[in-house]
Amino acid sequence: MRVLPVLLLVFFPGLCPAQKKPVTVDAVVAAREAAEQIPEIVWAPAGDRFAVKQGDELSLFDTSSKNTRRLLSLSDLEAPTAAAAAERWKNRHVKEQTFQWFPDGRSLLVLAGGDLFICPIDGGNRRQLTKTSEAEHEPRLSPDGRRVSLRKGNELHVLDIASRRVIRLTHDATETRWNARLDWVYPEELDLSTAHWWSPDSRFIAYLQFDVTRQPLYPHADLLPLRPVFEPQRYPKAGDPNADVRLGIVPAVGGHTRWIALGGSRDDLLARVYWTPDSKSVFVERLNRIQNRLELVRADIANGPSRVILREEDSHWVDLAGDLRFLRNGQEFLRTSERDGFRHIYIHSEDGHDVRRLTQGDWEVTEIAGVDESSGRVYFVSTSPTPLERHLYSVPLSGGETRRITWTAGTHAILMAPGCKNYLDTFSSFQSPPRRSVFRMDGVEQAVFLEADRTPIEEYDLQPEQIVDVRTSDGASLHARLIRPVGFRPDRKYPVVVIVYGGPHAQDVVNEWMGPSTEQLLASRGFVVWQLDNRGSAGRGHRWETALFRNLGARELEDQKEGIERLVSMGFVDPTRLGIHGWSYGGYMTLYSLLYAPELFRAGVAGAPVTDWRNYDTIYTERYMGLPADNPDGYRRSSPLHFAAQLKAKLLLVHNVEDDNVLYQNTLQMADALQKAGKPFELMHYPLKTHGLSGLYRRHFLETLTSFFERTLK
Repeated sequence: MRVLPVLLLVFFPGLCPAQKKPVTVDAVVAAREAAEQIPEIVWAPAGDRFAVKQGDELSLFDTSSKNTRRLLSLSDLEAPTAAAAAERWKNRHVKEQTFQWFPDGRSLLVLAGGDLFICPIDGGNRRQLTKTSEAEHEPRLSPDGRRVSLRKGNELHVLDIASRRVIRLTHDATETRWNARLDWVYPEELDLSTAHWWSPDSRFIAYLQFDVTRQPLYPHADLLPLRPVFEPQRYPKAGDPNADVRLGIVPAVGGHTRWIALGGSRDDLLARVYWTPDSKSVFVERLNRIQNRLELVRADIANGPSRVILREEDSHWVDLAGDLRFLRNGQEFLRTSERDGFRHIYIHSEDGHDVRRLTQGDWEVTEIAGVDESSGRVYFVSTSPTPLERHLYSVPLSGGETRRITWTAGTHAILMAPGCKNYLDTFSSFQSPPRRSVFRMDGVEQAVFLEADRTPIEEYDLQPEQIVDVRTSDGASLHARLIRPVGFRPDRKYPVVVIVYGGPHAQDVVNEWMGPSTEQLLASRGFVVWQLDNRGSAGRGHRWETALFRNLGARELEDQKEGIERLVSMGFVDPTRLGIHGWSYGGYMTLYSLLYAPELFRAGVAGAPVTDWRNYDTIYTERYMGLPADNPDGYRRSSPLHFAAQLKAKLLLVHNVEDDNVLYQNTLQMADALQKAGKPFELMHYPLKTHGLSGLYRRHFLETLTSFFERTLK
């Protein structure tokens, strides 16, 4: 009998810590919504302060005074019109930049409600530059700060700030020909954030024109209103035609567009565009359709010839980084490459030849954070010393030893100030919620912008996360995350929920903060939670990823099975009560696992699953699977549709009816296959127009998820 704690509680209640609350659905929803409110942060040109948009509020943080000052609320500016809201919906796949600094650092250009405003930082009146019924999109300040490029509908315009005169630069747009407007698949799968770029001298604008005529229309419809609304989407599936894309150069004062003859094939992907520092040429990174060849093309804008100055080819695919940076001399540039199996930094001459290699080793450069030519150093983020973390390093431009700057174990996301004077480090780990601090380049902290919110640790009974190394039968080393249930006793046998993603170039097992999460919710309900990064995941090098090539599902499942064997060997798991859950590629892996390992799992929840890779988009699918006509057996083997009759587990399918990424058609086809095979299953669909869930729908799903596993595994 535990007498002492009871007596202490009676006579000295302050000595006994308050009992923490179990993780609830509401806690998970609140934490997820907070995490999704990612602040938009942009350093001022001088690198001494930065502007921050958090929700509707715009504020300023000064690194010297260490103070945050509110600037304005976007709702203080012009309210959005119905037309602007409708136009934003059509362009929801492009993440628009809300504000930009003027070159003098004294004002911000702000986009609010589809209109543009100039907002001084240190006093002065705001100026509204536009007030139109048609929304302005993707505004870009010219480098000299005198003009703003913008898109109205499918046409490119320029606004002269002094006169507020708007010049229309393009005149040939149609419903299917889009000037300076991206289609859906380019930003989604090539991470291209804009379709137009100012020349450094502010005289010209390079832009992409998309002709989507050949892209098929997918017939989305909003079925909630009394009268359904037809909302079609241009969506090219594997094997379908992509948009026809070409690059034009137009004078910023108006005039004729010169179309750049880049050569290559109609099916090529124009993935990146860069101006040279002298504004006389553009560099274009071009991928062939199946993305096993990357070419860097240089084109003279004054009617000179274009030529390929650099080419990379791979027997699997070439991953695009898009991190080319010119040095001040204009005669050399930096870029990264995976040519030796790991992404590293190289310097090239202006004609594409190698000058020197800056980094090497069995680890990856995940990002070039900054280049400081005055001190002769390049700053980069990498997976050294472990792919479970991210750290900031530097290396001399002339070559030499790398220098580690961040040392605290965990994940560091770096936002470098102009001139590399200092940097903002967003740090977190398993035990530490995100904390944002400004550091000098020697790693000494200058100011705390946002202190870690430890409320979840203090309030909720969060279970420890343990990294488990899994050695496979063929000698590979995999990383897994293990969370034991609340009140864990090693002499008991627990049900398990395996959380899976499994897709290429993604990583889930990382030393970073999770907080109240779906995993913690399941642990609070008495489940062991297990998550493993199989081969194909990011952070381990290109060769590691290519294990999935042209045969999605198979390698991933074999690694997941070996991970489960390792888990069961620990002795506290009931192998007859295994569940599995994932979303998107994880939904696909859930179905694939249930059908290809039907004896292993008792239950599964497949969220927004791809059920036939012929249903998914061209760029992603063809990178990993090739064209359907060239790999018909691979496409068939990888599709759960053809193996519905093997289902033995309890299954719940979940999908948004207007999912614009993994189309609802996938789940409908799976349901049809299961019905024809006489297999029972459950179905939960939601009316959202996105790939994920939010708000009340997320809450409903989490309740549905936990109750499903409690019914089927306990």
